[in-house]
This record gives sequence, structure tokens and C-alpha cells, in this order.
Amino acid sequence: MTSRLAKDYWGYFFIAPFLLVFLLFEIYPFVDALYLSLFDYGLGNKEWVGMANYVSLFKDEVFRRALLNTFLYVAGVVPVTLMFSILAASLIIHKSAAAASFFRASFYLPIIASQVILSTTWLWIYNPVNGIANYLLSLLNLGPVTWLSGSAATALVSVMIVVVTWSVGQPIILFLAALGNIPPSYYEAASIDGASVWTQFWRITLPLLKPTVLYVVITSTIGAFQTFVAVQLLTGGGPSYGTTTVMYLLYQTAFQFGKLGLACAMGVILASMIFIISIIQFRVLKTDVEY
Repeated sequence: MTSRLAKDYWGYFFIAPFLLVFLLFEIYPFVDALYLSLFDYGLGNKEWVGMANYVSLFKDEVFRRALLNTFLYVAGVVPVTLMFSILAASLIIHKSAAAASFFRASFYLPIIASQVILSTTWLWIYNPVNGIANYLLSLLNLGPVTWLSGSAATALVSVMIVVVTWSVGQPIILFLAALGNIPPSYYEAASIDGASVWTQFWRITLPLLKPTVLYVVITSTIGAFQTFVAVQLLTGGGPSYGTTTVMYLLYQTAFQFGKLGLACAMGVILASMIFIISIIQFRVLKTDVEY
């Protein structure tokens, strides 16, 4: 074992910068948050309370509502992002090179832009008086909708739409690359055997996209669990905590109310949920397919 480590030491040398950054900015903050979550920790006070922060959180109706909203974001954003990305990539792959480049750039542009700018733009689109969304509804003879401050359900769906618009860019690029790597001979053989386009998609395309689907699902899930900017700028968590997420409530608890120990407990719970769900997704979607 010692001889092997001595032989491969250059490999450890090259990964050392990333490993140090990962330990310093990922592992250490989580361990420190886990430690601080056991204290009533605020500005000027630090008192050991054990698991009291976690108990109080699960007794708190606002936290339970934020937890439910967070799961609703994940359940709404991740499937829509996945299905839209696969559909868009399947359509773009058959376009000419110029058209495909245009659509790639169009869908990827929101990733380059700041989420603050995009949220502000959508705030204008959702404006109940002179926004584009209600203008389009008026063309269909439908009444105006109070998108962000009416009912909690409407506000929640409206924020989900915003998050989806800036979440599909990277998955579309990844699916385009994955589709381009599927040998055309597979489809030619299927066509000779009389397989329909739909059958080819289910029997060839989707199974061979499974490794990319796994990556997109896990990264999209992590992003949806961490939804914050859209909530802060569009709704402020309202109406009646209808769009509040755990991430947004964590921000309020730490930086508005000064309850840092309680906020750390929220962060530990959120990180634990992301870890467990990611493991489940990996177990379900992992594949040994190679092409």
C-alpha cells in the first residue's frame, strides 16, 4: 500500500488544490454549521441547547410550510426541466447547424445572465396592470391575474415558471451532446425493423440518455432545493408564506432575526434532505449503459 501511494503521489499532488478548496469551503462550513446548530447562537450569545433547535423547527408551522413549499418546488421544477430539455434537444438536433447554434445560444443565455436581472424582468412580465402576461391573457378574452400576490397556489406556480426558464439551458446543451453521441446505425436498424419514431425514442434514445438524465435530475434537484433569488425578489415569501422555501426562511432567520444557531439547524436539515434524495435518485437512475 505504501509503495502504491509513493508511486502515485503525483496524482494526489494534482488534485490537492481542489481537495483543499473543497475541504475549506464545503466540508468545514457544513461541520461548523452542524456544531453551531446545537447552540442558541446569536449576536452576543452562545448557549448549548442540544437538539432543541431541531425540535423547535419541526414544531414551527412556518418551517413546516417552508418545507412543504420546497418539496413542491422540487416536484414541479425538476420534471418540467427534464421533459422540456429532452423535447427541446430532440427537436434542435435535427435542425441545420445555424438554427441549432441559434437555439443553443437562446436557451443558454439565461445561465449567463444574473438571476437578479431575470427575476426583475419577470417581475415586470407579471405586473398585474401593464405586464405582458396579462396582456396575452386579454388577447384570449381572459381576465387579468394577480400572479404574485393573489393566491398562494398561483404565486407558487408563477415562481416555478421563472425558475424553470433559467434551469433548462444547461440540460439542453448536455442532452444535445448526448444525442449527438448516439450512433445513427441504431436508428437505421430500428427503422428497417419497422419501429416507429415513438418506439425508437423509448427503446433507443431514452435508455442511452439515462446517464445524462441522472446528472440533470440530481443537479436540478439540488438547484430547486436551494431556490432563493426568485422568492426574495418576486414574492418575499408571500402571500401568507405560500412561496417561502427553507433557503429563504434560513436567510430571514439568520440575517433578519439574528438566530444563527436556528438557521444552521435549517441548513443541516436542508443539506441532509438533498443528500438523501440524491442518493435515492442515483440508486434508481444509475446505469451501466455505454455507447
